[in-house]
Amino acid sequence: MPARVETFTIEHSQPAERLDRFLARRFPGISRGAIQRLIQDGCIRVNGHAVKATHAPRAGEVVEIEWPEPRRATVEPEAMPLEILFEDESLLVLNKPAGVVVHPSAGHEAHTLVHALLHHCAGRLSGIGGVARPGIVHRLDKDTSGCLVVAKDDAAHLALSAQFASRQVEKIYHAVVCGEMLRKEGRVQAAIARHPSHRKRMAVVEDAARARAALTEYRVLERLRGATLVEARLHTGRTHQLRVHFQFLGHPVAGDAVYGRRQTARLTELTGYKPPRVLLHASRLAFTHPRTGRRVRCEAPWPEDFADAVRFLRPDSP
Repeated sequence: MPARVETFTIEHSQPAERLDRFLARRFPGISRGAIQRLIQDGCIRVNGHAVKATHAPRAGEVVEIEWPEPRRATVEPEAMPLEILFEDESLLVLNKPAGVVVHPSAGHEAHTLVHALLHHCAGRLSGIGGVARPGIVHRLDKDTSGCLVVAKDDAAHLALSAQFASRQVEKIYHAVVCGEMLRKEGRVQAAIARHPSHRKRMAVVEDAARARAALTEYRVLERLRGATLVEARLHTGRTHQLRVHFQFLGHPVAGDAVYGRRQTARLTELTGYKPPRVLLHASRLAFTHPRTGRRVRCEAPWPEDFADAVRFLRPDSP
């Protein structure tokens, strides 16, 4: 299969931005490290010339990306049960179980979703994500369950990545959050960046130079004992966005040991319920099919542990 070449013109100058970060936002299904390797290998050119990853994008510049031919995956296919919500020759949407890691990484070399997808699709997945992430357009945290779309070919991968980057994908989540939320609905518009002292955590920050804009809308679905069932619409896709935004509101997601350990312990003390995981579920996902142009809408039913939590925490629970 020949390499795919994609060309586009930068519309607005980004004087405080780097090319690698700019492209990682434009193609969210591709890691920044992979973008940096493509720049280093000369597969990404600006106005026909090789540039550095630190190059500041300027309006009118033409960016040419030569997506390399996919290498044969070294990850071995593995038979694992998958709950498929939609599938055709271009893509599939599945209901990811909680506890399953999306792609191989240090400490998770086997039993990942990629292993299962390679078996289910007989290796026919987009190669843009690299050997370790074939077909992976976006991701969900290990403990988050719900809708996840996977690309089977490069054209679908690029088109879906562009939709995520331009916020054309509808992403609806359900969460059980600690405490009783007073407002019936609201929005959180608070920029997110790496925590200044805990590098594995994210945080709401005021430093515009290093933060990325993030917007979440939410509404209360049901008031529970010591907790609230909420529906959240994700307008941006920052790392840990919902977990950080609900912590910012003072109502972290139940079971979140990173952002809500103290509040989760208080919930257990009040009700006797101990969450088995972060109670966050990607309930609905909608996007435009890259080949047919039709709108695809998928809804993932709650997993049993999430439903059990809601039942246990209802005021009329025995």
